[in-house]
Amino acid sequence: MPHTSLETAAPAVRLAACECLTPFGGTNETLAALLRGESALRATHVLGADGGDLVPLALLPDRALNEESPPAWLARLRQFLAPVTGPMWGTARRPVIVTSSNFGVGSLYAYHHAQTAADANHAPYGPIHKSVASLRDACEWGPNITIFSHACVSAHLGLVHAARLLALGGGDANDSGAGRAPVDEVLVVSYDFLSPFVAGGFHSLKILNTEFPAPYMDRATGSIGLGDGAGFAVLARDRGAHRIAAQSLHNEMHHFTANRPDGAGFASVFAPIAKAAAGMRVWIKGHGTGTLEAGRLESSAVAAAFPGAPLVSWKGALGHTLGSCGLVELAIAAASMRNPASDGQPLRAPGTVGTSAPVFTSQVATSPFDTAAFDGVVCASNAFGGAHAALLLLKDGK
Repeated sequence: MPHTSLETAAPAVRLAACECLTPFGGTNETLAALLRGESALRATHVLGADGGDLVPLALLPDRALNEESPPAWLARLRQFLAPVTGPMWGTARRPVIVTSSNFGVGSLYAYHHAQTAADANHAPYGPIHKSVASLRDACEWGPNITIFSHACVSAHLGLVHAARLLALGGGDANDSGAGRAPVDEVLVVSYDFLSPFVAGGFHSLKILNTEFPAPYMDRATGSIGLGDGAGFAVLARDRGAHRIAAQSLHNEMHHFTANRPDGAGFASVFAPIAKAAAGMRVWIKGHGTGTLEAGRLESSAVAAAFPGAPLVSWKGALGHTLGSCGLVELAIAAASMRNPASDGQPLRAPGTVGTSAPVFTSQVATSPFDTAAFDGVVCASNAFGGAHAALLLLKDGK
């Protein structure tokens, strides 16, 4: 079968705001914990109160892996989104993009699991559009909301679409936007909160195990962890300390759960980013789940496209935050390059938590490093179905 690919690029935009929510807390708390080398992953029964094998999960504090109605994540998410709550969002000039890989699917499962009157309370939160409608009502947004869901590149798709809206005006993806009002800012929100349904599904792939993830580590056993996560970003044309200078999407269309063995998918998504970063010094926030083959291919592609650039993954500490990982990790990466540092200490990026030698390439950074000497960071994510996404975030003035 001939190789087929889909690629795109998006115009440059500025990152006016970007924050994340993880089991460690907000962006600053999460960055500090990662710099200390801490992990939020804990051995947890994969089916929550129903038991099952112990697997590495990172849950928000005091949240059990059981479905509640209303879902516990809704109140936590509403509190996190307080800075971007209100009717000014979800309008023609300030549209909202919501992305996730699972939305409230755990509530959908809980509703159908026993079919009791109590479970009927889950009905408003399970389906994707109802899950987003619940969030819209809680945040008092207007109706201009677009939804994207494509596994672990979901947040990147939202960022690409946001850039297109800023470039084209209020038009959708199928028209030019000609004659429409300009878009001032775009809010991209992503969230994924674990449920027994989601954790059980990943466990069936035999990649959740008690070995715990060690991204890019050359060892006998692969493993990933899963984590609760949410993030938001405000994109604008002319406001913000950092600039998203390039974005890249690629689908290698090889196999639903496997990458091309020659690593062509990773190389293809990095190629336009490397071109945009030519002559600059960048570091790489990779996808890095802890699976062996994908980690080997990704680290090799990074070495070829960005020789000498430090490569890190934080999923050994946060777990894989699924559809929100692109935004969660973007917020941490941006925070590691903010200038000046609030405490007067050198700006540092966390190393790859949970990993030690031997690693796949010498570029894998296992300890924090100073970001002052770098012009920016490349943030990458990969997903089921052979999807790849990457962006180049540059410091102010670069």
